[in-house]
Amino acid sequence: MQKTIDYYHFLISPWSFLAIGRFNEIVVRHDLKVHYKPIAVMPTFEKMGGAPPAKRHHSRQRLRMDELKRWSSYLDISMNFQPAFFPVDCGTASKMVIAAGNQELNAGALSDAVLTAVWTEEKDVSDDSTLVEIANKCDLDGSALLAAANTDELATQFDAITNEAHEADVFGSPTYVLNGEIFWGQDRFDFLERALTG
Repeated sequence: MQKTIDYYHFLISPWSFLAIGRFNEIVVRHDLKVHYKPIAVMPTFEKMGGAPPAKRHHSRQRLRMDELKRWSSYLDISMNFQPAFFPVDCGTASKMVIAAGNQELNAGALSDAVLTAVWTEEKDVSDDSTLVEIANKCDLDGSALLAAANTDELATQFDAITNEAHEADVFGSPTYVLNGEIFWGQDRFDFLERALTG
């Protein structure tokens, strides 16, 4: 029986960006079915006891940047540590990914492309035309996904997924939930693999 995993994340998270390659390898290696569930950033910080990077103590901001540079070097993944369009509202992008999943399209490819657009391509993923272009390059109908994202139905679903994440004790990105067990962070893949093979 194929195993499933819920993947909760912010579509502007640098940690989710750094996780792309390794997570996709795990998905293939274990033949996983992934439910891509992007969640709202600010409501998550507000409800789950966090703060956006700019509002954190300078010591936490410094450590965040040090860790991003360490992990980028360790994983040999190039990224812009101070992208031109960060932070931005990723609500529409999130709803497009959800819409793709609803239609059983390649939501993972779109999710990965949005993250890559932020952290390596200096693109504004709050801009509708940019999102359509990104989706089209994933062999998806960007205009159709944008139209779906702008419906009341998708707004309601996005809120519901965010609330579902909070109820499951998800407070950051990326978070992977397997059989009710939470694996938070791109540095928890060893434990996720153990759970998948155990």
